[in-house]
Amino acid sequence: MQELGAEVLLPGHGVPILGADRIRQALGDTAELLESLCTQTRDLMNAGARLDEVLHGVKVPPGLLEKPYLHPAYDEPEFVVRNLWRLWGGWYDQNPAHLKPAPEPALAAELADAAGGARALAQRAERLLGRGQLRLAAHLAETAALAAPADREVAQVRAEVFACRAKAETSTMARGVFHWAAAESAAIAEGTDLATELTRSDEGRRRAAGAVDDGCGCGAAGSTGIREGE
Repeated sequence: MQELGAEVLLPGHGVPILGADRIRQALGDTAELLESLCTQTRDLMNAGARLDEVLHGVKVPPGLLEKPYLHPAYDEPEFVVRNLWRLWGGWYDQNPAHLKPAPEPALAAELADAAGGARALAQRAERLLGRGQLRLAAHLAETAALAAPADREVAQVRAEVFACRAKAETSTMARGVFHWAAAESAAIAEGTDLATELTRSDEGRRRAAGAVDDGCGCGAAGSTGIREGE
């Protein structure tokens, strides 16, 4: 595609790119990004790394994600890596406990019991959230909710954690999943329903009506004090 000399590029996601030079650069940068993800993923897999190690070990070449046409607005590199793993390695993530796992709620109940209860896990999630450790906070909030799905206090924490995660993300895929999770728990905490919680905000009503925004979330992470990438 880069050699065709096109003057107009209409991507599947994002704004059009005009001008042969700009299009050549955009296609070249995109190829560099994808080739790097492929090479790093393959090398880590061949070295025997688990999926978790691969997801956190693959790094995007510096500067590429700062370019407007590679800004994670719909998809993002971490999701591409997951797809590469499935393409080359299948469904097994190399964690033997995941080969034939216990039901998630049963595991969550055991972990909550060991931690002193689901609310103890939720409170720990809140502290992690306050320190900007969003990924860890999400794990504990989700475990607490699986262990005590009807507990309103736990649900409130889960709603807060995933609402913060949604604000910190730029890709519409991540934001959509986290908004949904926050609304699920808000409905439990407030005694409402999912549709009500999904449409409380102006943005939620626009999404429910089928409107499409740019998905960039510009400034969201900085405005909330949340460290990007946590």
